[in-house]
Amino acid sequence: MMPIILNTPDPMVKVRVMTAKDYSNKALKTLHRAGVLHVEESEELRPVDRAAIENERGQVAELLTDIDDVLVYILKGERISLGEDIEVIYTRPFSETDSEVRLLCTKLSNMHQRAVKLKQEAEGLKGLKRYLELLGQQADLRLRDLNFSGSYLFSRVFILPGETYETCYNKLKDYLFGSMVATMENETVLHIIAKVENQKIIESTVKDNGGKILPIPDEDLTLKEFMGAAEDKIHSLEEELAKINEEIEHKTRENLEKLILFREALSAENERLSVLEKASEAKYVTLIEGWIPENNVEDTVSELKENIGYVFIDTRKPEQVEEPPTKMRNLTAVRPFEVIVNLFGTPKYREWDPTPIIAYSFAFFYGLMLGDVVYAALIMLFANRGLRRFVDDPESEGFKLFQRILYISCGVALVIGLLTGTYLGNFYELFGIESLALAEGIKAILGNPISFIVLSLIIGLVHVNIGHVLALIRGIKEKQKGVAPGKAGLFILQIAGIPWIMHAILHVDIPLLTAQIYSILLYIVLLGVILIVASSVMQKGAFIGGIFWLFDITGLLGDVMSYCRLAGVGLATYYLAMCFNMMATLIAGMVPAGPAGLVHLIVGGLISIIILLMGHTINLVLGGICCFVHSLRLCFVEFLSKFYEGDGRQYSPFRLKSRPVFVKG
Repeated sequence: MMPIILNTPDPMVKVRVMTAKDYSNKALKTLHRAGVLHVEESEELRPVDRAAIENERGQVAELLTDIDDVLVYILKGERISLGEDIEVIYTRPFSETDSEVRLLCTKLSNMHQRAVKLKQEAEGLKGLKRYLELLGQQADLRLRDLNFSGSYLFSRVFILPGETYETCYNKLKDYLFGSMVATMENETVLHIIAKVENQKIIESTVKDNGGKILPIPDEDLTLKEFMGAAEDKIHSLEEELAKINEEIEHKTRENLEKLILFREALSAENERLSVLEKASEAKYVTLIEGWIPENNVEDTVSELKENIGYVFIDTRKPEQVEEPPTKMRNLTAVRPFEVIVNLFGTPKYREWDPTPIIAYSFAFFYGLMLGDVVYAALIMLFANRGLRRFVDDPESEGFKLFQRILYISCGVALVIGLLTGTYLGNFYELFGIESLALAEGIKAILGNPISFIVLSLIIGLVHVNIGHVLALIRGIKEKQKGVAPGKAGLFILQIAGIPWIMHAILHVDIPLLTAQIYSILLYIVLLGVILIVASSVMQKGAFIGGIFWLFDITGLLGDVMSYCRLAGVGLATYYLAMCFNMMATLIAGMVPAGPAGLVHLIVGGLISIIILLMGHTINLVLGGICCFVHSLRLCFVEFLSKFYEGDGRQYSPFRLKSRPVFVKG
């Protein structure tokens, strides 16, 4: 199959690396630097001592946690480039890295713990102040009077949920000598005085109703005095917390590059230890096995033999029963759309990769539905400048591929917008310009609802049938029982059925087709139905197949009709933009002229601008999202489901990071 329509994954080779036990770490580090081995768990040799590995992984995880606790104070994103230093750190003995990281993080960790303690203290004091402030509005009691325990009486302050307060109070009121109640939002503050002998019953009832005892400081202050003291204390704590956070951020920035280098080196070490757990080790021999792309095998084998004196490397092609990981190999222009395909499912190793045709389909559908020069340009600008604010790592490969999907799809929308002369709908008409279309014919088709719907159905018919053709080829290739007659029946049904329906139901005659030919077409339609029924029975059995053949026919109709969404979303985007343009003109025209027409000019102009900005922003957001979702729907449900399974595994090589790392707390 031509790679411009469908592709196949990169050929993989099974590689088994066996070396002396003393060389296992060196072999792993060599493979890590090579960055091409997808590691699999070995089953032929006895597992290594996992306890020692788990202990070291625990230490690495602890160091990574310490570094992450420090990096959380980098509030503004920083782009850190990783040079060759990461390999220097990675190849050091772990004990050296451990001691240096702990030394670097100890002071910052102590400051971090102090900051957490201050924050908790300030929040606790704010909560206490908020509750006691309500009681203070009713009586300026002393703190010790709110929480005392005598030989006969005791007092407490309870916090109860608003919905259980009435029930709880009705149970308690017979035990109380006195009470004071204050309400805030969904909570009720209750101060009570009661006999000591009833204390357990009262506190138990409060807890059963979702309440809690408010801890009162043991200070000889009135409520008003406490409010003032608490406010000063909170202010003092927040000032100290701000200073500590500022100092932590300053110290962190001083050592940021070093911290990131350590973090990435430790992450690589953690990954290496994970692979070591998968590797099975006999008494004197270590085995590491996995998959390497065929074109990387020679270089990897050479590097292993060059760096390790005692090593045996076995390579072979995958057996039929094996399912290697899938490494896609698409052209640069369509590679971003691997993201779309992987959303549905990664292709199996021996399955077609539909990325090329999905790239054309998705971009065309998106562009046809959006079809506006300004909207397309704004989405491209947002993808370039604004989208990175909504992701954790704007330097990741996945994010950059997604950006390129938007660039390509919006590029198609921009071209269609230029051809049809669509700029914020018909915005140019506000200035008396009749048309900016570069292709009046295309504008006429896409501007007329009926012709746009007909075009959408034709696109759907072609797209769905491409899916069925691919399913037929796959069925023949895999010798699937009953697939060929079923697909042939569908094609016959369409070739004969569409002209017959146009003649008999829509009363539209096709040139060169006589009445006699239309009669023959009906028999050909029946032949197609017979083939579909036979195929369904062959694949599903007489009973189920005898019922489900009907869904094959109605499913084809439903799939094609689903492409009407191209016209629906496209027309909705255009007409909504046109409505906002019209609304801005009409409402602005209602503003009185005023002296010398200034009121109409200024106020009307402002109202128009506000309506246009708000309206087109709403339409842009809705259009951008709807076009993306409906393009996905057409590619996934109506197309890929016909011939594609997508139950494969992504190729995930064991490698060191070398790209820039984006850090944000």
